[in-house]
Amino acid sequence: MIEILLVEDDDGDIELTREAFRQSKVTLKMHVARDGIEAMAYLRQQGDFQTVNIPDLVLLDLNMPRKDGREVLKEMEADEYLKHIPVVVLTTSNADEDVLRSYQVGANAYVTKPVGLEGLTKVVKLLEEFWFTIVKLPPHEAA
Repeated sequence: MIEILLVEDDDGDIELTREAFRQSKVTLKMHVARDGIEAMAYLRQQGDFQTVNIPDLVLLDLNMPRKDGREVLKEMEADEYLKHIPVVVLTTSNADEDVLRSYQVGANAYVTKPVGLEGLTKVVKLLEEFWFTIVKLPPHEAA
């Protein structure tokens, strides 16, 4: 089973992403963190997240309250235990500065969120094919 952590604060985007993944051919489980602080607690298995599995892939929004996606990327990259986890930035920003900064601090891919379920479903299918069919993900023991 593939474990995905979606870091997203917008309820509509969370539901669209859930729906897009329901159509997935891969058996997966999606967890949601609603801001960067919750995401880091999840990834570090702290507090309420002590028994969760480390995700195989993180889908990360950049613009969130409390701690944004840029800060999450920096923290993950600096953490020996977390830096091997692939991160796909999935955000509404298409600003060149955001793209460049995201890659500089450890993003593995940068995708601008499409509008609507149909567009998001296409993106999810491509992510699924690439990350879960073509790419060999690191084992969790690599940490």
